[in-house]
Amino acid sequence: MISVAVAGAAGKMGETVCAAVEGAPDMQLTGRADPALGTSLAEVLPDAEVLVDFTRPDTALENALAALAAGVHVVIGTTGFDAAPLTAAAAQAQRNVLIAPNFAIGAVLMMRFAAQAAEHMAKAEIVELHHDAKIDAPSGTAKRTAELMAAASGGPEPPIHSVRLPGLVAHQEVILGDLAQTLSIRHDTIGRESFMPGVLLAVRKVASLEQPLTVGLESLLFEA
Repeated sequence: MISVAVAGAAGKMGETVCAAVEGAPDMQLTGRADPALGTSLAEVLPDAEVLVDFTRPDTALENALAALAAGVHVVIGTTGFDAAPLTAAAAQAQRNVLIAPNFAIGAVLMMRFAAQAAEHMAKAEIVELHHDAKIDAPSGTAKRTAELMAAASGGPEPPIHSVRLPGLVAHQEVILGDLAQTLSIRHDTIGRESFMPGVLLAVRKVASLEQPLTVGLESLLFEA
């Protein structure tokens, strides 16, 4: 049984993660940290093996460092912060951190397909659309997609266009163009439940990762 604490537990994503953990037969929800609940991170870390963080860019790094210092593995869905300090901290703590810009399996496949297509198409642009409460722009998913496409093609990262509107959840379209043709690769998240299989997979696998810091769920889905 994996003991899991959730940071940002009162948010929409946090509530969904808590419900998913409670419904997993091999996990136990041991703590919900959130200022709105009156529960601090320090209160939930002693009973946790893994911390799942869906908070804010200005608190995610601090939360992760505190978890590592307490001997807790970390799964992070928050984006928009500099994760560089986590490599040394995780190595020193002998614990692992997994950061995923997107936990939806379909979104990870979209990124993979876009990287493959970038090897063969002349140019591309990325349009990402999210709810108006999302703080960072461009999204972590879009930035990760651009990085993967540039690495695959050997060219520059494609431009990213960000849209923030009420009524949206999380959507991304990669549009590639070449001589007399275009190719569109799109993923739409209709509900936050779509992220939960990826989150649970990360919780199950984070302790066994070979590197102290891993970015992207693809490392778990496409293991060699």
